[in-house]
Amino acid sequence: MKKAYIASIVLAALIVPGSDSGLSNKKPTGKDALQTVKTSEYREIAGRIQTGEILFDIFKKYELDTNELFKMREASADLHRLRDVSPNRPYKIILNDQEQIKSFTYWINGDTVLSIMNTDEGFYAEKTVVQYKKRIEYIGGVIKDNLVSSIGNGNGGLRLALQLSDVFAWDIDFTTDIRNNDIYRIAVEGLYLDGKFKKYGDIVAAEFINSGQPFRAYRYEINGKADFYNEEGKSVRKAFLKAPLSFRWISSSFSRGRKHPILKIYRPHQGLDYAAPTGAPVSAAGDGKVVFAAKNGQYGKLVIVKHRNGYKTYYGHLSRFAKGIRTGRHIEQGQIIGYVGSTGLASGPHLHYEMRINDKPVNPISIKIPRGNPVPEIMMADFIRLRNEVNTRFASNRFESFALARSSTLLNSKSTKAYRSQP
Repeated sequence: MKKAYIASIVLAALIVPGSDSGLSNKKPTGKDALQTVKTSEYREIAGRIQTGEILFDIFKKYELDTNELFKMREASADLHRLRDVSPNRPYKIILNDQEQIKSFTYWINGDTVLSIMNTDEGFYAEKTVVQYKKRIEYIGGVIKDNLVSSIGNGNGGLRLALQLSDVFAWDIDFTTDIRNNDIYRIAVEGLYLDGKFKKYGDIVAAEFINSGQPFRAYRYEINGKADFYNEEGKSVRKAFLKAPLSFRWISSSFSRGRKHPILKIYRPHQGLDYAAPTGAPVSAAGDGKVVFAAKNGQYGKLVIVKHRNGYKTYYGHLSRFAKGIRTGRHIEQGQIIGYVGSTGLASGPHLHYEMRINDKPVNPISIKIPRGNPVPEIMMADFIRLRNEVNTRFASNRFESFALARSSTLLNSKSTKAYRSQP
């Protein structure tokens, strides 16, 4: 009986005007972005957390019983601290006819809702994962300037661009390799709530044609772990990422004799300099162990990671180290290890990135890196079925609009366009 009662309260509480639930498109209005509804049985306060606001402020503003707030905090302590609320996140409070809290709902993020109900046995809290409906959507376009601007920054485009760059991070350096008129197309989960698009989920498959060379990747799950594989079932994952940070440019290349911008003398430049703003995150190029994390002369703040088979990577001029990065720490490929800076002998903010094999400097761009494990033979038939299905959809009239991207009119256009179609 209690579960049925709680379920009915949760269902009512999840319908938050203007929230991420998609159950209402009506946005809160007024100075405090609040909506209130009153019936003979209850009163409802719904809105979004304002900058600098905490729940205590809301309780005081609407003359609610702060003793109930303390009880709510205690009930939710093991799930989510009520002091940790973020600006612009939706919330809703339902009061009974005696102005007592009946329920409280807060969207922790786009995927998780905190609900607190006042039952006969006291306050009860739970977190609910939002159940989106998934549709596979097909998106394609032509690169103009860079990946982010080509896909579009709004409506989840930035996250989609980052996902795409992660898929091909072992083969394409999105800092230096991409060119205008490169072509991309993506099969991606579209997440919907009550029939309305909310955001993009995981990429299912992708193709990127870089300077005429096609790269394809297909998401496939093995032993409960999803990864990406090429058309032959070989892992697109390699021992090292092609670049340790995204969407930046090389300001100085590997060289046996480069004129130093500060010292004004010619000497070897045994790595790559990636120009990027101070604070840009730097990722480990491969799995390994931190063998140095401190200041080191002209390198400034430096992290050195030791990898298998005699490889080491160096990350210099950092503004600071990521939390927990210290000598002896084991790290994973793609893990953030520090942030771009200009410490040491640097003319401006950038990352100095080196790779060494048996302590001999090598050009990270030119070396060939072995791939990860392929799809097991016993699973290849299923993988090929999935691959062929995706390829058929990519080639079908679902991408009629994408075919326009190949026309010379669009390729010579200065405008940025992306195309989206649904099954």
